[in-house]
Amino acid sequence: MIGQFIGLLFLARDIAHREHLRVTGPSSFARHTTLGEFYPAIIVLADTLAEAYQGRKGIIEDIPFLENEYGNDIVVALERQLAWIEANRYSAVPREDTAIQNIIDEIVGQYLSTLYKLKNLQ
Repeated sequence: MIGQFIGLLFLARDIAHREHLRVTGPSSFARHTTLGEFYPAIIVLADTLAEAYQGRKGIIEDIPFLENEYGNDIVVALERQLAWIEANRYSAVPREDTAIQNIIDEIVGQYLSTLYKLKNLQ
């Protein structure tokens, strides 16, 4: 399950970076900037999560390459990914492992902040 989790974060980076490069028009600067903040931040968090997990449990053997099944609307995609993360976080990492759960909290926070900016800043 942790491999799937990390794979999802890698996918988030890919789709956010692609959308960041596609954004055009003068009213899209906030969107461009928000996505430009998200994709490097989510990779740092993915790396932090993977290294902490491996420090606790050993090497993650399989991190799959995921297909984007979340659609082309970046807001919808991130909302659906966030829902997956929140639904599966305790299957990926035991609730009692608070150090690693704290990293997942940071990941959730990154998604929430990004969604706020994409929805409300123009």
